[in-house]
Amino acid sequence: MAGRTADVPSPVPGRDAVSGWAVHRPGPITSGPLVSVRRPLPEPGPRELLLDVEACGVCRTDLHLAEGDLPPRRPETVPGHEIVGRVAATGDAVTGFRVGDRAGGAWLRSTCGRCRYCRAGRENLCPASRYTGWDADGGFAAAALAPADYAYPLPDRQDATQLAPLLCAGIIGYRALRRSALPPGGRLGIYGFGASAHLTAQVAVAEGARVHVLTRGAQARELALGLGASSAGGAYDRPPEPLDSAILFAPVGDLVPVALEALDRSGTLAVAGIHLTDIPALNYQRHLFQERNLRSVTSNTRADGTEFLRTAAQLGIQVTVSPYQLSRAPEALADLAAGRVHGAAVLIPG
Repeated sequence: MAGRTADVPSPVPGRDAVSGWAVHRPGPITSGPLVSVRRPLPEPGPRELLLDVEACGVCRTDLHLAEGDLPPRRPETVPGHEIVGRVAATGDAVTGFRVGDRAGGAWLRSTCGRCRYCRAGRENLCPASRYTGWDADGGFAAAALAPADYAYPLPDRQDATQLAPLLCAGIIGYRALRRSALPPGGRLGIYGFGASAHLTAQVAVAEGARVHVLTRGAQARELALGLGASSAGGAYDRPPEPLDSAILFAPVGDLVPVALEALDRSGTLAVAGIHLTDIPALNYQRHLFQERNLRSVTSNTRADGTEFLRTAAQLGIQVTVSPYQLSRAPEALADLAAGRVHGAAVLIPG
């Protein structure tokens, strides 16, 4: 979090510092890449919100940053981009939020607004895009800054831990579902069943799809069936019927040919992660012929976020949460790396 000069008053009277976690030296989670930090309370810029963090989801992207799969863009960055907080202070140019409002800070932090991608409504592809917890400090802390133009208004009365995973796991899963080109009443395969997948599956089921989950964990398979999946098997198993669409949430390149081979003719596989291990050689006849499609998913637009949050509220999406005190952030990342998190991990300050 950016420091303040000594002659600038604190935006929150009586408080001048904030505690959190930063990525000190990226490496295996067992090497302890996170360090506890205490920094000056940040001052919101003209179009920024200062949020008192109520909860922050733990995303696999945070793990990729900590372990170095995602190269750091700045030293000592505070991760976390599923931030639910109360507005403690606003910049002079902010009009959409007031002190005391609940707001969500998400992964997409800024775009240029001028390039051909932004002008075409594809701001997720903006070459100048910036991201929370990567280009700027995020929510693994008691307070965080969020650009007001990229923040989401959130309901006051809903549990903050239930809202946090919606802000990335939910939004990116929703975009992946749309990128998978699932037809009405179609057959969807989901590979990996963590935070994002367990939310996406509920949207697909509500829209009439038959969902087949392929994942390594017995507990995750049980959760999938409880949320309405038609079947749940091992990650490398063959689904019980050919798939119209598939989404790969697990960051495992070996599963790309497995999922492609499970597709029916003209089926589409969407790869949802920001990082993926190497994809093995594909056989054209087995994996791509008959007009099978392979697509990546890159971030999201703000329109995706607004549409998903509205959909989640309408459907009453169930969020399965594994809560951790903020002081246990390294443990939360270690559990995520080991596949021990049930649903979504969420950090709670205080």
